Amino acid sequence: MRVKDIMTAGVECVAPDDTIQAAARKMKELDVGPMPVCDRDRIAGMLTDRDITVRAVAEGKDPKTTRVRDTMTEDVIFCFEDQDLDEAARMMQERQVRRILVLNRDRRLTGIVSLGDLAAESGDKRRSGEILQDLSEPSTPRR
Repeated sequence: MRVKDIMTAGVECVAPDDTIQAAARKMKELDVGPMPVCDRDRIAGMLTDRDITVRAVAEGKDPKTTRVRDTMTEDVIFCFEDQDLDEAARMMQERQVRRILVLNRDRRLTGIVSLGDLAAESGDKRRSGEILQDLSEPSTPRR
């Protein structure tokens, strides 16, 4: 099975120059925690509700003036839509992430795959359980 067979298509993005308040508002409207950050039609990063909380609010930054680019994660994990689903699952497991962006071979965003997508669509509950177990293991804290 290929990633494109189970991915969620039509993913919305925020721009690097958007404020984190605008991004948070969009997250609320869409009822999502992660938002891809796109500079025109290219991936620039990923912003999560946790990024906003830990990197901005906890540091006392003003959500009305702080830009997404100052809060987002630039190191984005992605796979290609024509990759085998097992490869994407392995990447998620190795990097301890619950979701992965999906790009076409021109490196344009086409979708996102979550752990829930793997469990619901692939029918491989054992594999999803293994990934979830790996995600639940503590990672090495950054210093």
